[in-house]
Order: sequence, then structure tokens, then C-alpha cells
Amino acid sequence: MEHEIYVSREVKNLGHRNAAALIKKAVRMALDAEGIRVPCILSVMLTDEEGIRAVNREFRNVDSATDVLSFPLNELTPGAFDPEACERDLDTGAILLGDMMISLPRCEKQGEEYGHGFEREIMYLTVHSVLHLLGYDHVDEGEKKRQMRLREKTIMGDTI
Repeated sequence: MEHEIYVSREVKNLGHRNAAALIKKAVRMALDAEGIRVPCILSVMLTDEEGIRAVNREFRNVDSATDVLSFPLNELTPGAFDPEACERDLDTGAILLGDMMISLPRCEKQGEEYGHGFEREIMYLTVHSVLHLLGYDHVDEGEKKRQMRLREKTIMGDTI
């Protein structure tokens, strides 16, 4: 079983040539940890502060840059993946999970601020976003946020 993970760059010269490989590794880690045993498709757009701010403004009415945005295609229950509740690719039958967008400059800055570097930060943001695609959320400080943070920690483990 092979997941299709498409990583593209909206902006040239963002650096971090290893970003796509790290993202693909993190997606696979998250899907494996969630017990997803069917092929999935998702796409990741790498951008800068201006690019992610424009999308955040357009889709969330928030006029500021952020680190990662997630656009799930399915309404899923956290921790209870149901392939029958998902959109599928008409040609391959693979599950269409959705899209994500990551600001590489923000990722780099946060990796420095948190003291664990770019590689771990981009993997963390990817895992975080995959969990959103799988129905997890953290809109409040309650149980849903605790559940999501626990999954993030479990998936990331001692990565990098």
C-alpha cells in the first residue's frame, strides 16, 4: 500500500530542499499511527508568509499569516477512521484526505524559537495537519485539544 503525497512550492527560492522528504515521512508516520491501512492521497503546498496569509484571509477570514492550514475533504471522527465515509479517487479508489499549506519561513522561525530546528518543526506541523485531515481539532482548551496534543506527542515520539 502506497500513499500518494504531493508536495509543491507556490514560491521559488524558499530553501529547505529536504522539506518534501520530511513531509512525506511525517505523513506516513501519522497515517500509520492512526491505523490507516488503505491508500490515501493528499497534497501539500509550501509557501511564504504572504501566500499563507492570503489563503487564511480568503478561507478563514483571518487576516494574518500562520504556520499551517488544513483543508479536510471528509468529516471524520478523531481516532475512528472510516474509509466508507471518505471521498475516493475515481481512478484508483484511494482515499482523498485533503490539502495542507505550510509556510516555510514561519516553520523555520518556530523551529529556532522552540529550539528543536526546522526538521522537527516541519514534521510536527505536518503531523498536526494530517490529524486535522483525520477529524482532530483543537478549537478550545477542552478534551478535543488534549486528545489532539496526545496524538501529536505519540506520533512524533523521539523523531529527530
